[in-house]
Amino acid sequence: MPYQAPIRDISFTLEYICGLSALEKTGAYPDLSADLVQAILEEGGKFTAQELAPLNRIGDEHGSILKDGMVTTAPGFKEAYAKLVEGGWQGLSFPASAGGMGLPGALGVAFMEMLQSANMAFGLGPMLTMGAIEVLIRVGTDQQKEDYLSRLITGEWSASMNLTEPSAGSDVGAIRTSASPQADGSYLLKGQKIFITWGEHDCTDNIVHLVLARTDEAPGGTRGLSLFLVPKFLPDEAGEFTIRNDAWAIGLEHKLGIHGSPTCVMEYGGNTGAVGYLLGEEMRGMAMMFIMMNSARMNVGTQGVGVAERAWQQAFAYAQDRKQGRVADQNQGPASIIHHPDVRRMLVDGKAKIAAARAITYSCAIAADLAAHGDSEAVRERAKRREDFLTPLAKSYGSDIALEVTSMGVQVHGGMGFIEETGAAQHFRDARITPIYEGTNAIQAMDLIGRKLSMQGGLLFSEMLKEINVCASDCAARSDERLQGIAKHLAEAASALQRMTAWMAGPARDPADALSGATVFQTMCAETVGGHYLAVGALAADQQLQAKDPDQDAEFLQGRIDLAHYFAGAVLAAVPGMDVSISIGADTIFALSERKLAP
Repeated sequence: MPYQAPIRDISFTLEYICGLSALEKTGAYPDLSADLVQAILEEGGKFTAQELAPLNRIGDEHGSILKDGMVTTAPGFKEAYAKLVEGGWQGLSFPASAGGMGLPGALGVAFMEMLQSANMAFGLGPMLTMGAIEVLIRVGTDQQKEDYLSRLITGEWSASMNLTEPSAGSDVGAIRTSASPQADGSYLLKGQKIFITWGEHDCTDNIVHLVLARTDEAPGGTRGLSLFLVPKFLPDEAGEFTIRNDAWAIGLEHKLGIHGSPTCVMEYGGNTGAVGYLLGEEMRGMAMMFIMMNSARMNVGTQGVGVAERAWQQAFAYAQDRKQGRVADQNQGPASIIHHPDVRRMLVDGKAKIAAARAITYSCAIAADLAAHGDSEAVRERAKRREDFLTPLAKSYGSDIALEVTSMGVQVHGGMGFIEETGAAQHFRDARITPIYEGTNAIQAMDLIGRKLSMQGGLLFSEMLKEINVCASDCAARSDERLQGIAKHLAEAASALQRMTAWMAGPARDPADALSGATVFQTMCAETVGGHYLAVGALAADQQLQAKDPDQDAEFLQGRIDLAHYFAGAVLAAVPGMDVSISIGADTIFALSERKLAP
């Protein structure tokens, strides 16, 4: 089924919920305007729909092939990548001085959603390159920037992120890859990495690997890790990158989904040693890597929104076309299943949760833009707090709703959804990785309660709760009964979140009890914040409707209010009931010993 970029929803979310135009005041984006944003979104929508979406099924069926250390991607991928480079899409949100378009990161995230909707397996390559670009911009030397940065920003070269090893998954401190210093200032790396997304492929002439490794005499654990830049090709005496480095793909992972994405087992230094260059300070590798990881986490949340949107569009089209059974208000013949209340509820539920997750990820991106370019220190500091708060929510909620909506897509298709030919199953299989990689969603929850909850005396949470309560009051003051209903559920959800925030932060709280409820608490945060952002959109829609502009799309604006109203009644209304599950405690969980759990 063809993909159509949801330009109206994306544009509305960027401007009326997240406040993209506020970035114009920073002076950091001199070319930013409403007309330019609309043009970028429309062109991005055309590119992803016409060039990438048709390759989604092809990538799933053909996958990639590894032979003699070289990977050949699925048919059409290499040509599509060349068009991505030609359009300058990789550099959309990076500095013009280095070859980018110089536009906000939030606009880059909006394009990333369309990219992931159209072809998630393809989109993983540009997504990982974005993170490497950010690392180089922030900690790369002048020489490293000269050699690599512009080529990554244009997309001429790509990048990969190398953390995981056979014996070191989420426990990054167990990494064994070694890095020995050389007389010329470089290092020789030796070790093996697994699950390396786009670690080897045929779409670019060079691949820049960012590799976590441990230098000689460095202590164990995460404290002893450093980050290295390891190119596939090294420069020769003339400065041309022609010398093959000792960094090879020795295997391709056989995965549940994202078959078109070459996920590699990488061997560094299997022969002579892989030449690498230190990024940032020695034994500061985790700090360097988190620059890339935070970018990836927000983008994985966006990826979840993207694949959910694609699955939802397909389910919506199928429900309109598929006729089965009769409904009370239609007298003739079988009815399209979209008229059956249960199917309609599934579709509305998916639409509302996608909208909430989209608003969280875009708000996180705009906060990151303001944290970097706000016009005062106070603005930058507040924006940074908001970015820190929203990052785990963006990653976890975006990927959680990806599973929920893609599963719903299979359900709407009925038996045909379980058949590969319809394509519904592929979205479900592809989406399953999103809560796992770039830090499992449980790790996001641990970060939320372990670091974010106590930062600056709890200011991240108190600022968000204050904003939510103001929004609820604004909704209550409107004459539309739907907005008044939103106000009630939003205020109750905020009150529940405030209670459970205090419970989590209690000074005598057993850490095991907090961890036992962390994932549910994270969901409570995400659904309350998501409902808040939908309410912000509903207020904006109501204001536009009151203006009675003859050129406005009144049906779309009414739909935004209806969507927020549904989310309030179906999702926010359940938030206060989460407190029991959050506070269940470790004793209740561990009462089921291993012997009791054993089959």
